[in-house]
Amino acid sequence: MTRSPTDGIDIRRAADRGSTRISWLDSKHSFSFGGHYDPANTHHGLLLVNNDDRVAPGSGFETHPHRDMEIVTWVLRGSLVHQDSTGNSGVIYPGLAQRMSAGRGILHSEKNDSWRLTGAESHSEPVHFVQMWVVPDESGKTPGYQQLEIDDELLRGKLVTIASGMPDHSNDTAITIGQRNAALHGARLEPGDTVELPTAKYLHLFVARGEVALEGAGPLQEGDAVRLTSSGGQRVTATTPAEILVWEMHTDLSGS
Repeated sequence: MTRSPTDGIDIRRAADRGSTRISWLDSKHSFSFGGHYDPANTHHGLLLVNNDDRVAPGSGFETHPHRDMEIVTWVLRGSLVHQDSTGNSGVIYPGLAQRMSAGRGILHSEKNDSWRLTGAESHSEPVHFVQMWVVPDESGKTPGYQQLEIDDELLRGKLVTIASGMPDHSNDTAITIGQRNAALHGARLEPGDTVELPTAKYLHLFVARGEVALEGAGPLQEGDAVRLTSSGGQRVTATTPAEILVWEMHTDLSGS
C-alpha cells in the first residue's frame, strides 16, 4: 500500500487486499472482513465494507442475516438474484442499483443468475459485483429494499449519484440510503474522459474496472482504492475504458 498522510491521500493497492477464495467465490476485501481482521483497517469514514466479488454460475450466498447496515450492490458483469425475508426479490444487473436496509434484522440470499442461451447451446458466466456497507443514521429501523435502473448514457463520461441519504441530493437517479452524511457516485469512462471528485471530509475512490490516473496520486489499476481525507476537487482521468465508484462522506463512525 502507499500512504501519504500529509496530503490526506492513502492509496490501497489491489494486491494488498484480503482475499476469500473457495470453490464458488473469489472475493477481495478492501477492509477487514470475515476472517481477515486488521484493527488498523476497519473502515474509512462511514464505509465498513467494499467487497469485490465474483460468484460462479449456479452458486451464491445462501440465506444469511444482516442487522443495522445500509448495503448497496453494484453489478459489473452478469446478474445476481436477490431474495429476502421481507418478501422482496429481484435480479440485479449492470446499471441497476440496489439498496437493502437491514434495520432491526433481515435474512437474504444472493445467487448467480448468469445463465444465458445462445442458439442451441447454453452457457454461463461468473457474476462480478461490488458490495458496499455503510452504517445507518439510526439502529433498529424497519428493514427496506430499493432498486433503480440508471441509464447507461448518464453514467458515460461523468460522475452520477447512485445512492444517497444526503438532503441536498434530490437527483432522481439516486436510490436512497438511511445515512444523511453519505452518497455513492459512479462513472463509466473512456480513455481521456475526466471527472472531478466531490469535496468531503472523507472520500473513497474504487477502481472497479480498467485503469485511471488520479491527480496528485498517479496511476491506479483495477481493484486499487484511494482513501482521501478533508479533500476533493481532484481530477480522475481514464487511461483505459474504466468504471469508478466514489463514496462521499461528511462524517465518520465517531460523528467527527
